[in-house]
Parts: sequence; C-alpha cells; structure tokens
Amino acid sequence: MNLLARRPPPWLLILADAVVAVLLAVASTGSPPELTTNAVTIALCWLLAVPVAVRRVWPEPAYYGALLIGLAVLALQGNRLMPTAVVALTIYSVATGRPVWRSAIALVAGLLVNGGSLLVSMSGQPRYSIGWPDPVFILGMVWLAVGASWSLGTAARTRREFAAREARRQAEQAAADERLRIARELHDVVAHSMSMITVKAGVAAKVLDKHPEEGRKALRAIEEIGRGSLTEMRQFLGALRAPGRSPDSTPLPRLADLPSLARRAAQAGVQVDLSVNGAVPDSMAPAVYRIVQEAITNVVKHAAPAHCQASVSVADGRLRISVVDDGPGQRVLPGRPGGHGLAGMRERALLYGGTFEAGPLPGRGFGVHASWEIP
Repeated sequence: MNLLARRPPPWLLILADAVVAVLLAVASTGSPPELTTNAVTIALCWLLAVPVAVRRVWPEPAYYGALLIGLAVLALQGNRLMPTAVVALTIYSVATGRPVWRSAIALVAGLLVNGGSLLVSMSGQPRYSIGWPDPVFILGMVWLAVGASWSLGTAARTRREFAAREARRQAEQAAADERLRIARELHDVVAHSMSMITVKAGVAAKVLDKHPEEGRKALRAIEEIGRGSLTEMRQFLGALRAPGRSPDSTPLPRLADLPSLARRAAQAGVQVDLSVNGAVPDSMAPAVYRIVQEAITNVVKHAAPAHCQASVSVADGRLRISVVDDGPGQRVLPGRPGGHGLAGMRERALLYGGTFEAGPLPGRGFGVHASWEIP
C-alpha cells in the first residue's frame, strides 16, 4: 500500500486551513460578553488566524508568529482559547515538516510562552474546577492539547518517512529483480546461440572442402544466428544501462518464436517435434519459452545428432512443459560441475510455485519436466 499516494493535493489542504482560519477569527470576534472587543482586538484576532492559513507553506514562521501574536491577544482581549488553538494547529505542521530536534525546541518554546502568558492572564484570586485550582487545570489542558498535537505531527512525519523508505526499497528491489531477469535472459541467449554456432562451425569445417555448398549453408546459418543474438543482447544491455527504464520496455520472447527455435535446432542436428496445446497466459510465455529453449540447447550441446520431443500443454488449470530426447542422457561433462542451464530452468519454474525435474531416462535419453498451476 502506498501511503504517500493517499494524501490529498497540497492546494486542497491549504484551502482547508484557510477556511479553518476564517472560522477561528469569526468565532473570536463575535462579541462574547466575557471578551473585550474593539477595532484593535478584532484586527489582532484576524491577524492571529493568518498563521493557520499559511502553516503548511511556512511552518516555523507561522508557529513563532502565532506565539507572538497570541501574547498580544491574551493581553488585550483575554481570549485564552484562540491562541491555544492556533499554537496547537501550527505546532502540528512544524512536527510533520521539520526534524524532531527542531520541532521539540519549538514545542518547549510554545509550552513556556503560551503557558506563561496564560498564567499571567489568570493572575488574581484562584477559582477551583473539579478539585484543582482553575489556573492549574486550564494550563494542564492547554499543555495537553499542544503536546498531543505535536505528538500526532511527529507520528505522521515518522509514518511518511517510513512510507518513503518502503517505496524506495520496493523500487530498488524491482530494479534488482529486473536486472536479475535480464541476466537470466542474457545467459539463455548466449548459451543457445553459442551452442548453435559451435555446432554449425564444426559442420562447416568438415564439409567445406568436399561439399562447399553445404559449408556455405552452415556459414550462412552462423551469420543469421549471430546477428539475431547480437540484436537481442544490444536490447538487454541497453536496458541495463538505463536505470529508469521500465521492465516492460525490455524484449520478451513469445511462444510464437518456438517454431523458429525448432528450425535452428534442426540445423544443428537435433530434430524437434514441437507441440503447443492450450492457451498459455502472456505473463508466463517468456518463462515457458526460456525453459524450452534451454532444454533444447542442452540437447544440441550434449546429444546432437538426436531426436527431441518438446511439448507445452495447458489442461485442468495446470501448465506442463516436457522436453525429452533420445541422446546418451549425459548432461555434465566429466570433471565439471553442472552449469547454469538446469539451475536457471528450475528457478523459472519455482518462480511460479511449480515443480521441476530433469535427469537421464531409463536406458537412453534425457528428460526435462516442469509444471505449475495457472491462477
């Protein structure tokens, strides 16, 4: 949830503050019998309302101005409510917009100035309210109101800072995830193209002298594969160099590209029987393509010439991928650990909460199987 996006526009908040300021000024100049009202006190009350209207634009000047004008209102009119209300409203803006230490200094200054002026205005014979001397009770209520407003402002500021940090963290995580995705895509592109190029280069080297046409055909295939791979790599590297680029702007493979993948594998000596049944969600198509691509690339690298059956099916709410070949069944070269291909396929399957299995088949061949539920 984006807490920052839920805030009203600034102009609307400023307009609301102006309305509140007018209401305060009108209420304080309505000639209550216990208050002194004349041209001077009326002007002071309207002047005291100004900090409320501008508290979001100039928080600290509005707050300290409210303290000073409030002293004059208390001295000339004896109005105890309006200065306290204005101080409480303006300290909230200071607490939300300034560091804690600065807002704490403002709070202490407000409590001392506003509280001291209230005590001076109430000097004389004390009356009693619910067992407490009237000045002590009123001062306590005033300090409680100002302190509560400061606490609410500090809490709001902390919440906004947390929301901003969380938004930055999510943006950084999204960027890291996008770069990891691009790294996987680059691995698949490079692994597939280099495997094809290596096989076709070997064919060209063997037949170029005796069968030059076949050799030229293999070289043309190498050129085609190389150009296509370079185009994909430029697009991915361009996305990596542009930190602000949207993930949607990077190229994504489609299931419609699977037939061309099968044709390139055939040029490398692997005959692929491809079948796609059911509607695969667009969001899952890149992962499906890359799993099939990596599985066929492994067949080219380790089992060519061979025959391969690749199927993608959607049935009963589950997507299934199967790539099975009739090669020797060996996928790890002697003395070397397993590469990134199987790990990348497993990561893509687990990304959707699915299952992944890969290993030699009984007798001969190697199989790759992945499946996951479609929401």
